[in-house]
Amino acid sequence: MNFTGYTGLFGLIVLALDLWAIVSVVGSKASTGAKVVWVLAIVLLPILGFLAWLLFGPRAAPRRP
Repeated sequence: MNFTGYTGLFGLIVLALDLWAIVSVVGSKASTGAKVVWVLAIVLLPILGFLAWLLFGPRAAPRRP
């Protein structure tokens, strides 16, 4: 088993969740500095960054009809 990277279906799932988190952070009303910090955390620590964002991070602003 290779623990140096994320491969296969697990890697694809991590990538999809991280992309969702990044899009949500960029679309949030947080300050630019906060957005940069969150995106860096998600990119540099894919699983831990995603979990931290899920628990504590900014969400995308709701759409108006």
